[in-house]
Amino acid sequence: MDTPLFVDVLDFKVFSDDLNAIPIEGEKCRTINTISPNSYGLSLKDSTFEVALKNTDFLVLDGVYFAFASLMLKGRNIKKNQGPDVFYHFMERMNKKGGKIFFLGSSLETLQKMEQRVKTDYINIESKSYSPPFKDHFNDEDNRAMLDAINSFSPEVLFIGMTCPKQEKWATQFRDRINSGLVISIGNVFDWFAGTQKPIHPFWFKIRIGWLVRIFQRPEIFRRNIRNQMTFFGDVLMIFLKLKRI
Repeated sequence: MDTPLFVDVLDFKVFSDDLNAIPIEGEKCRTINTISPNSYGLSLKDSTFEVALKNTDFLVLDGVYFAFASLMLKGRNIKKNQGPDVFYHFMERMNKKGGKIFFLGSSLETLQKMEQRVKTDYINIESKSYSPPFKDHFNDEDNRAMLDAINSFSPEVLFIGMTCPKQEKWATQFRDRINSGLVISIGNVFDWFAGTQKPIHPFWFKIRIGWLVRIFQRPEIFRRNIRNQMTFFGDVLMIFLKLKRI
């Protein structure tokens, strides 16, 4: 298999290749996380999160603006591999080959709906799940319970939906203790797949404005993240004008 293509943007190495270039199995567990203006802004205030993103094996787009920054600063576009694209790509690959996946995060009700949909729509996949406690920080007992649930099942792919930045930090921290080929942080896709929230139509992701539709659906997210997003745009403009260095 050829070496996957990455593009360096704002000191983050962003994956810009076909998702088929990412192997499911290997000698070690690898992580897939997403990068967005909001996560960029958060990383400037949270060094643990910054390290988690920079140590991610495959950092993919969440939205359009990191591709926009790459075009402005590098003259290179970044291949569209957003959260839903990644989720359904690996679900289809797993269904073709047959195997096991694990869902970590969200409520028990949401996870039960996800497992039921897997049984209906992906008949060659065996799935299990675990709903961790809803808290800002997990203690050692929480982490042990999650790792035990995952490793006793030994899935080829682990999907995590615990919101940003908790999911990215957890995946990176425990990557070497997880008995799985891939750990993929996909956040809100859990609710879309389960049907507990109205999904954004694939057309909007195809033309790269799924983020805009989500603002109209959940304006509280925009209000919560606006400062981080403005930090991103300000830094891109300052670097473009050569008034700031990375």
